[in-house]
Amino acid sequence: MRKLSSGDSGIEQTARSIAARLSDRGYLAFFAGGCVRDLLRGEIPKDYDIATDARPEEVQKLFARTYAVGAHFGVIVVLENDDQFEVATFRSDGVYADGRRPTEVHFSSAVEDAKRRDFTINGMFFDPASDAVIDHIGGRADLDAHLIRAIGDPAQRFAEDRLRLLRAVRFATVLGFEIEPDTWSALQQSASSIAAISAERIREELVRIFLSRNRARGWDLLDASGLMAAILPELTAMKGCEQPPQFHPEGDVFKHTRLMLELLQPEVSIPLVFSVLFHDIGKPLTSSVDADGRIRFNGHDRVGAEMTASIMQRLRFSRAEIDATVEAVRQHMVFKDVPNMRVAKLKRFMARPTFSDEHELHRVDCASSHQMMDNYEFLLTKREEFANEPIIPPPLVGGDDLIALGLRPGPQFGEILEAAETRQLEGAFRDRADALAWLKQEYSKFNAEGASQA
Repeated sequence: MRKLSSGDSGIEQTARSIAARLSDRGYLAFFAGGCVRDLLRGEIPKDYDIATDARPEEVQKLFARTYAVGAHFGVIVVLENDDQFEVATFRSDGVYADGRRPTEVHFSSAVEDAKRRDFTINGMFFDPASDAVIDHIGGRADLDAHLIRAIGDPAQRFAEDRLRLLRAVRFATVLGFEIEPDTWSALQQSASSIAAISAERIREELVRIFLSRNRARGWDLLDASGLMAAILPELTAMKGCEQPPQFHPEGDVFKHTRLMLELLQPEVSIPLVFSVLFHDIGKPLTSSVDADGRIRFNGHDRVGAEMTASIMQRLRFSRAEIDATVEAVRQHMVFKDVPNMRVAKLKRFMARPTFSDEHELHRVDCASSHQMMDNYEFLLTKREEFANEPIIPPPLVGGDDLIALGLRPGPQFGEILEAAETRQLEGAFRDRADALAWLKQEYSKFNAEGASQA
């Protein structure tokens, strides 16, 4: 048989050496789960899990650096060459009382271990000693057919671990596979039970789905399965929220948002893709029709920003991810005003660390609706225009200069320095001497108006 390998001489070879050490002591040792799936697809696995008939205590005796992450479940982490490998004893699972983990496990055989896993494409083993794929559950055929199929009874698999509901959608999205009909039916029937899973686990799966290049398919599967309604009802509330046809010929807010996902570049950040998801979630709550019959969403950006913060806190995103996403949602309507901004205001707007993602958000927002790209292209031009120097250069004057002029530190400091920076950004100063001359003039004016001084 042709040797099955990712071609990676590092982590794979280390995994092979771990398996070989177990084999040399008379134990079975197979690569297991996702790494086998990836190897069969010709991809480089991100990590390697090893399944064995060696008991946890026996694994720990064989390797110098180990720690138990789930000794109750037979899982030992082996550390080799700065990499970590999970080495798990073959097992069958007892009752899943909490919809996430079994209350007890029984160490068993490779066959029983394969049967307790989630989907057939993740239930195969690979013996690195013989370069043989060991498939007890039809995973190879489903992999070739591009199918996500639950092992055994789909309803039972989902009842055991509710996270598998999202994992099915994630695998179908990332791999571009179909979900086998019985598995899909059981998923739909069980979708509402996803609430039993922790917010952190749900967030991790959503991030993987929406960072995928097939994110629009992930959106469709989440919607059709009922998982979206269970996890993000704020998104399903956008269905039927009509928009002014002259600006949104594509349809309601739900259709608009999905189309934006399709138009995004393949590689996106978490704040960008989630700002696309949430930028218009305030529209259903702010929808109104004015006297002329035009649909309006006054303040939807502010309301949407507040909702975004609430949702992302609920899903336990990091503070940095929340802040960046909320800023993008809050600012997305400001882009209509950029041609009329004074230079200083425009530079400050473009210098913000979230601007690049917001600019892309604006592009897909326009491209998915009225297709008027004037402001997007205006900002591209300005970015080139400002590229030869820092968009916000070091200030020519500072607080020490104000103190040297006899001004006492106070609230006026910030006002004067901001005014000086504005003139600097607009090109009113050639150099520091110009800035100091203006400062002296303004300081005299400031004194005449009753400013406090030392």
